Amino acid sequence: MKPDRRPYRRESEDSRREALIAATQALVAEGGPRAATVRAIAERAGVTPGLIRHYFGSKDELSRAAYRQLIDGMTDKGADALSGVGAAPEERLAAFVAASLRPPVVDAGAVGLWAGYLHTMRADPALLAAHERGYLRYRDVLQGLIAALGRPGVAAAQMRQEAIACNAVIDGLWLEGGVLPHGFAPGELVRIGLASVGAILGTDLMAHGTFIPEIGKAPAGEGETR
Repeated sequence: MKPDRRPYRRESEDSRREALIAATQALVAEGGPRAATVRAIAERAGVTPGLIRHYFGSKDELSRAAYRQLIDGMTDKGADALSGVGAAPEERLAAFVAASLRPPVVDAGAVGLWAGYLHTMRADPALLAAHERGYLRYRDVLQGLIAALGRPGVAAAQMRQEAIACNAVIDGLWLEGGVLPHGFAPGELVRIGLASVGAILGTDLMAHGTFIPEIGKAPAGEGETR
């Protein structure tokens, strides 16, 4: 009897899909969406061009899948960080913010990929919908962590606005950290993020983030590089 080879075949298909997504992301980050042609993607991934249609239906669908993976990855990395901390809500919020402001989330390639897609988003409703879904998913996780702080008298409407504000701070630091990684001392983005989010919420996240390596390790002259 011949062995059942389906698990290996399934793994190979998953690997090819990931290779196509990675190739698309790299090309868009390097040269914008126009650089991610069918031929260029297939060559970068080391597969035949026909596999793009086989796995994704079209190059546009592959492009959207690549963008979804980028934005979902940002939320996933923050959520993964929650498994390494205790139940204290301040610690959990601090861990989520910190994970959003260090590699691999803060990355020049990720910013380049995001920027490459940004100018085509309004012309592609499906891509815009993917962006909105990813944004709301991240913000909802953030709002849930804010709600868990249990501050008396803070209504849900206020927490929503706080989540929007905190998300904007994190986005701005992520963008600058990816574009100008040399402009920040090691751990500086995390410390600024925790201090800023804490100020918005009236909570000292720095005091509850002693488990985060970047806390308390500001080098002399921090900030002088900018």
